[in-house]
Amino acid sequence: MDINTHMVISIVCTSFFTFQLLFHFVSHWFSAKVSSGYNNLSNEKKIEWNSRVVSTCHSLVVGTFGLYLFLFDEATIADPLWGDPKHVIVNIATASGYLISDLLIILLNWKVIGDKFFVIHHCTALYAYYIVMTQGILAFVANFRLLAELSSPFVNQRWFFEALKYPKFSKVNVLNGVLMTVVFFLVRIIVIPPFYIFIYSVWGTEPYKRLGFFVQCSWISSCLVLDVMNVMWMIKISKGCIKVISLIRQEKARSSLQNGKLD
Repeated sequence: MDINTHMVISIVCTSFFTFQLLFHFVSHWFSAKVSSGYNNLSNEKKIEWNSRVVSTCHSLVVGTFGLYLFLFDEATIADPLWGDPKHVIVNIATASGYLISDLLIILLNWKVIGDKFFVIHHCTALYAYYIVMTQGILAFVANFRLLAELSSPFVNQRWFFEALKYPKFSKVNVLNGVLMTVVFFLVRIIVIPPFYIFIYSVWGTEPYKRLGFFVQCSWISSCLVLDVMNVMWMIKISKGCIKVISLIRQEKARSSLQNGKLD
């Protein structure tokens, strides 16, 4: 399948420089807000704050566009393995530019925000996206994986609340925590069984064989790595959510006893 290589490279580079500029713009913009809690943060926290703001912007862009393509891109819906990828590749190239930008930020600030799991996640995703962008195959699958980004704004917002020292039991904090858990489960965990059922349904078919052994192994292995990490993160998020809900219930029970009421 013919791929416009110059277009792909242009989008990746544009995305990379855009997110790099946004990272530095966020720093200057929040620093100018004298009354904001941002200025009370340590320099290390400010770097992570800037990184997470950029992450949220990226997630909203590629997640929203990815959801639109998932629902309405007829070419890739009709043929998930070989459908015309031109619209999906724009989204994947944008995401790739961000991942390269974020990797650079992580490596340059390793002592502050270095995380080996993020590096593994980014490199695995970039490897998979490279195959899609260069060969024009598996566009539907790649876009489907991008829907996981819809959970990132809630994860980042949780960190913002913690950095600003919002009370754990404040309504906005609890609400965001519940939404984070639910959305993370919906876009990263509950989709795992249907995804591998889909792989099983196309296994051995003529379109699947045409992918070649290398692409078949790359596709499945990269998805397995990402899903293992998603399950690990889901367990961690769930434990935190359950702990907060349990503490809230205990607090309510205590209040009821103090007021002479038994619920």
